[in-house]
Amino acid sequence: MLFSTKAEYGVRFMVELGRQPGSGPVSLNAVAEAERLPLSYLEHLVAKLRKAGLVTSTRGAHGGYCLAHPADSITMIEVVEALEGPIAPMECFHETPEGKVLCSHEDDSDRACATKLLWTRVQGGVNRALAGTTLAELVEFSQPAEKRQPAVGSAA
Repeated sequence: MLFSTKAEYGVRFMVELGRQPGSGPVSLNAVAEAERLPLSYLEHLVAKLRKAGLVTSTRGAHGGYCLAHPADSITMIEVVEALEGPIAPMECFHETPEGKVLCSHEDDSDRACATKLLWTRVQGGVNRALAGTTLAELVEFSQPAEKRQPAVGSAA
């Protein structure tokens, strides 16, 4: 399963904001420069992150973007879904608002889709990994090794 550059660049944007807590709004130019990302692409991504309530913006000469919540309360599933939409391992795979998994191939016959169990497990594993990873963890992990806090119960 591949995520697009939307997810990669969006997560990098969020990590850069997380590195600067309490320093006030960070300009999009500063993030683009620090992360070597295209400014025009970031403008598109930040609109999605704002709409999802993950970042706030301030206009003006000292304006820019800040995290809308503390980094330890923002999970990567929120960020990735804000940018990519619902996570589905296959084109035929759809989840209803009630959490039921549907496969468009099940309409082809009277039997269940032969691969539905596999893709349901793949989706569950990806969702658990994203939901179990906070922005604060990524910010901490991105620090040079000598500056990192020792993680409790972690081998990272």
